Parts: sequence; structure tokens; C-alpha cells
Amino acid sequence: MKRIISLLAGVLSTLLVAGAANAADVERAIFAGGCFWCMEAPFDKLPGVVSVTAGYTGGQKKNPTYKEVSAGGTGHAEAVQVVYDPSKISYSALLAVFWRNIDPTVSDRQFCDVGHQYRAAIFYHGEEQRKAALQTKAALERSKPFREPVVTEIAPATEFYPAEEYHQHYYKKNPLRYRYYRSGCGRDKKLKELWGSEIGH
Repeated sequence: MKRIISLLAGVLSTLLVAGAANAADVERAIFAGGCFWCMEAPFDKLPGVVSVTAGYTGGQKKNPTYKEVSAGGTGHAEAVQVVYDPSKISYSALLAVFWRNIDPTVSDRQFCDVGHQYRAAIFYHGEEQRKAALQTKAALERSKPFREPVVTEIAPATEFYPAEEYHQHYYKKNPLRYRYYRSGCGRDKKLKELWGSEIGH
């Protein structure tokens, strides 16, 4: 029953986005940065962002569940799909926010979460997004404030599956648990070490 409710919520979310698409020429971006709870908030607050959905992408299994993805083996990454109005915010601006909310120096992990499902990645839609992602990665390699190489994956987008409803905007629904998890995982401490005053920007 929970899975059915989750799927219905995903369909409703898609319909709402489709409705928004009638009012504006929206585009989609998919980013993975470890726990998807922590990747919703940075994009949610940006002017021009229509919606942010937590979910799974980059794997082989159709309609994966959180239990399956978190256990590993499906190939999926926890990710967020950002629907945005390009007349109000650019893809490059979204990329800038993405980079400063992850640790780009590690593979198959982010902070306290370890495994391929917690990898950092940019899943691009089309050649324009691919070029922009590669350009920002190259620029970061030249200007990075840390010594380690940038190893973040850049790959073509595949089907995105919305996560179960209780995961959507978890930071709003369970603010105390969210802050406890984020602090306990050492996310903000590490981001500060990596990015200094640019953290989260």
C-alpha cells in the first residue's frame, strides 16, 4: 500500500510539473550528492526553481524502492530532480550550487554515507548540459581550494524514479531529525573545510 501511495504521489508530482510546463518553458536537471535529503534544500530556495524531487536514477532495476537502493546492487544513486525555468535561473547556476554542496574528491561515498548509491554525479540531459557540466568541472579543477582531484561522475540521464513520499522534503517534515542526521554525518563540517566561505553557494 505504501508503495502504491508513493507511486501515485510521483504521478501527481509529474502532472503538477507538466502543468507548470504549460505556464513556462521548464527544463530538468538531475544531481546526486549522497543523501538526497540534504540535496533538496539548497535547490528548493532558488528563484526560478519550480520543484525539487528526491528519487533514484542511474541504475538497472525498474521502480526501485528505498530499501533496495540503500542496500546497494541496483546501480541507482540517490538523487534529486530539479525542474527549473531557464528564463529565471541558468543550468550553470544550478551547477555552481551543486558543486558547493558535495565533496567532489571522493568516489562511491559522500560524508558518512558509503556505497555506489551515495556517489556524487551530474546526470545531464542533452549536449548543452553535458558541455556545461564538463566546463564547470574543468574550471573547478583549475580554481579548487583543495588539493585532491575532482572525481565526480558526469553521465547521461536515465529514467528518474521519485522516492517514497516520506522522503520528499524530509528537511521540512522532520527538521529536528534532519539536522541531527546532517550534523552527525559531518556534512557541514566537511563542506566548510572544502569550500570555506563559498559553502553551499
